[in-house]
Amino acid sequence: MIYVTGERLQPHQVRAAGFDTRWRGLDPDQVHAYLNQLADELERLHRELTTANTEAERIRQALRQWQSRHTGCRYTDPDWSLNNRWRQ
Repeated sequence: MIYVTGERLQPHQVRAAGFDTRWRGLDPDQVHAYLNQLADELERLHRELTTANTEAERIRQALRQWQSRHTGCRYTDPDWSLNNRWRQ
């Protein structure tokens, strides 16, 4: 069996996993079918994670650009302050 520590388990690692044979062991066809299903799920999750990370980076960059464009923007009405709405 392949053990990978500290790294993400990759679908190809699941598909290539080998097991020792034992007398009265598990059905190899069922084991491989399950491992293939697991590998497919890992593949889907890796794609979703990559997509989410890409979108998060795009949003971070857009926020940085917006912040840099609006750094000097301030509301300059001298009669306005945060406390004015509470005064009567």
